Amino acid sequence: MMFPIEDTAVNTVSHLIQLSVAPVFLIAGVGAILGVLSQRLARITDRIERLNIKINQTVSDEGQNRRATDVSAETSTSLKRQRHYLQIRAKNMNVAILFCILTGLLVASVIMILFLSSFFAFDGGLLIASLFILGMGAFMTSMSLFIREIFMATYFMQRAQDK
Repeated sequence: MMFPIEDTAVNTVSHLIQLSVAPVFLIAGVGAILGVLSQRLARITDRIERLNIKINQTVSDEGQNRRATDVSAETSTSLKRQRHYLQIRAKNMNVAILFCILTGLLVASVIMILFLSSFFAFDGGLLIASLFILGMGAFMTSMSLFIREIFMATYFMQRAQDK
């Protein structure tokens, strides 16, 4: 053998890889959730852009000395209210994405500290547990914001149908 490797070193690395598999799968799951959150944010942003076009058309119609009816003023107010509501939803999704990314960073830190504590022979147990708990807290916050956004969307649809 050209480079002798101690059995204990191989066993240690092998054990560390086994320990890091679950957090790696968690990071993969967080990545999938990020895709869902980003897609939802993109749809909200597209709707805001379409509303902005409609609002600008309404304002320009009123500005061209056309007779502004109560209907167009009411429509303009309704469109602005919808845009405001969508902006709140977009902000909510941005914060959810932030916490989801924070989850990924914290879980990746857990894996890093796991390896570092073994290679540099320090007890990282408390740090690993703390980072993992913070990561799960960030993930719970992200999922709470996601379900809040879903409820907001559903509420808005029901309210629009009731009118």
